[in-house]
Amino acid sequence: MSPAILFLCNGQRVDVTRCPVTSMADFRQLVLDQIADGAHLAALFVRPAATDRHLLTAVLSIPEAGQLALAAAEVGQAYPCLTQQVPQAHWFEREIAEQWAVTPEGHPWLKPIRFQPACGGKGPAARIGVTNFFAMEGDEVHEVAVGPVHAGVIEPGHFRFQCHGETVYHLEISLGYQHRGVERALIGGPGLRTIHTVETLAGDTTIGHAIAYCQAVEALSHTPVPSRAEALRGVAAELERIANHLGDLGALAGDVGFLPTLNYCGRIRGDVLNATAVLCGNRFGRGLVRPGGVTCDLDDRLAGLLKDRLADIERDARSAVELMFNTPSVLARFEGTGAIPIQTAREIGLVGVAARASGLDRDVRHELPYGIYRLSHLPVCTWDSGDCFARAYVRWLEVQQSLEFINEQLNALPEGPIAVPAKPPAANQMAVSLTEGWRGQICHVVQTDALGRFALYKVVDPSFHNWFGLALALRDQQISDFPLCNKSFNLSYCGHDL
Repeated sequence: MSPAILFLCNGQRVDVTRCPVTSMADFRQLVLDQIADGAHLAALFVRPAATDRHLLTAVLSIPEAGQLALAAAEVGQAYPCLTQQVPQAHWFEREIAEQWAVTPEGHPWLKPIRFQPACGGKGPAARIGVTNFFAMEGDEVHEVAVGPVHAGVIEPGHFRFQCHGETVYHLEISLGYQHRGVERALIGGPGLRTIHTVETLAGDTTIGHAIAYCQAVEALSHTPVPSRAEALRGVAAELERIANHLGDLGALAGDVGFLPTLNYCGRIRGDVLNATAVLCGNRFGRGLVRPGGVTCDLDDRLAGLLKDRLADIERDARSAVELMFNTPSVLARFEGTGAIPIQTAREIGLVGVAARASGLDRDVRHELPYGIYRLSHLPVCTWDSGDCFARAYVRWLEVQQSLEFINEQLNALPEGPIAVPAKPPAANQMAVSLTEGWRGQICHVVQTDALGRFALYKVVDPSFHNWFGLALALRDQQISDFPLCNKSFNLSYCGHDL
């Protein structure tokens, strides 16, 4: 084992003094070697060091070994960028340049990925400017700007298309118009408001982020979680997956004008949210997952009620979704639209449905199992065409699989308590926690100080990995296909703008 890298399990804590720090040259080579061997860059960020320098830190997921790898190097004002050899570092290094006075030299397009408040944007990327967009010239070349203000209640985001006629040559995405500073707000925790902040990191992923947070805190405090609580967390996570996938399938139908599935899936999604309320009293699962376990239990009557509702949901969803997939006019719009080949998906680091729709077996529940998934394994649902059809069909496969999983858990809930008292985090520790949210891989990295308070809290929402994938999916597409491609990814603005 190389002394420059630390291998650890998902949800394991390590003493900060054990986290290796190496030279920049060794760090680069280590990351390059791991990526070449099939690792995935789960996080790349800067954390303060005791000196006036910074620690460039990488968290790598190594699926074949079922492990995570942690490595760091001291950097000053600049370092040779990774992006040219590791394209999946592209977005991370732009964030580093945006937030810190650290330049990844040689980065192909060093500009901010977010609008920062007055206290942010101190890095070299700020000199380039978030509104310094790509441009094309020539006959019939034109730009189409969408947003940042959108109709209805959608969050702000700007999309700028470089087009020749109706064909999109490049889509540039500008986010962060309401940058919330959530990571900064988590420093000094855990406190009374910490879990509530975590549950709203991305509001439609309450359970996914709450489990990632609780798993990290439980690792930092050596708090064991009862098996019944792990099973109930799994039920809640899969309900969240079903609700969002069905909502997306309905919205995809709406984007191609197929109203029956649009209308039915909107109603069925509500049924799934109501099923979550049966479990914990809140349709989005807020208040359920807490360090040490869960706050709500299911007796036989409620478990039976939940199974009955799921049976109705499965019947109605099958009717609505299969109608869509059996309609030639729908398939004509889905198939071949916004395709991302598997090699591109691997190079840019796609996660979740977007990755699996391009043929990548990327699923934290399978690669780095946690909680109930250590005991109950779900096969990875993939497709190989990488287009809008694949992203829709993988969702439908996962809905069916999640329904079956929930029924299995409800039929065999372990006996025992649903929670244990959570201990305070230990001092000078670090934990890395990954979960598989409904959009994909969620990563929380937490480090405590000498008092056991959060000195560092880094969150990587799956949308952070996938926004650039949407930009690539639009290349050589008709601009009229943007709403369909956009919905086939359905990425989070607020999950990105932390």
